[in-house]
Amino acid sequence: MTENPAPEILTDLTDDGVMLLTLNRPERHNAWTLEMELLYNELFDRAEHDPRVRAVVLTGAGRSFCPGMDMSVLDAASSGARPWPTDRLPPRTRPMSFPKPVVAAVNGACAGIGFNQALMCDIRFAVPHAKFAAAFSARGLVAEDGVSWILPRLIGYGNAADLLLSSRRITGTEALAMGLVNRLVEPQDLLPTALAYAGELARSASPYAMSLIKRQLADDQARTFTESRENAAALLATAKRAPDYREGVRSFIERRPPEFAGLGETPAPTPTPAPTPTPAPALAQEASS
Repeated sequence: MTENPAPEILTDLTDDGVMLLTLNRPERHNAWTLEMELLYNELFDRAEHDPRVRAVVLTGAGRSFCPGMDMSVLDAASSGARPWPTDRLPPRTRPMSFPKPVVAAVNGACAGIGFNQALMCDIRFAVPHAKFAAAFSARGLVAEDGVSWILPRLIGYGNAADLLLSSRRITGTEALAMGLVNRLVEPQDLLPTALAYAGELARSASPYAMSLIKRQLADDQARTFTESRENAAALLATAKRAPDYREGVRSFIERRPPEFAGLGETPAPTPTPAPTPTPAPALAQEASS
């Protein structure tokens, strides 16, 4: 028996400020468990309050992303012997409420709750042979975690109805055609590409601005165009008073990388230009004579 088993989610923080979260049950294809869910939410909570973390990449160890709930959990829950404590768990929508960008690197099977978590991410990269499946109807379940709200907005009503009603599997290639994923990447390049993309966000984009944009993307789903435009004007006025606006402009003018503070981190003060000295009256008279 292993005294110190590896955690069910591995973490690594890159020099760019990208937190890599790796679902780590490769012997079970990273099937979801209660322990994994609790740790998942805890790690997102920590990353939200750590100003060093500017973006997150989520992937799976081995050949799979996450094929859904562990079958032993489903078997117990369906028999009533050990019900899943959903009433005592936070909503499974943590990446959506996370104020920093989240990139999913889907390296294989992605179904059920794994499918849901990939949808909750802001950006999805996948390998061509990845297998996506909602899988709920095949288990006698409904579309969980608000997926029936998210999916039509990503891929259209018809495609969403197809995937949710049929539970059929689609490859990464078909997922790209539907708009379910943003980019296909060969297996050996998937994680480096996702990390590079997230690293570019971490280096070049304002964490404060990205947090506001994520809020806009979520809130505007229930707004009219006019409401969205008015809300954007109010947010813009707020953003223009923040230090990141000045740093973004100055870095562009000075042709240098921006130095934005992390969320929750006190920004370095912007140097104030020294005032131009005013000539003393005597000197001014002397100069005019």
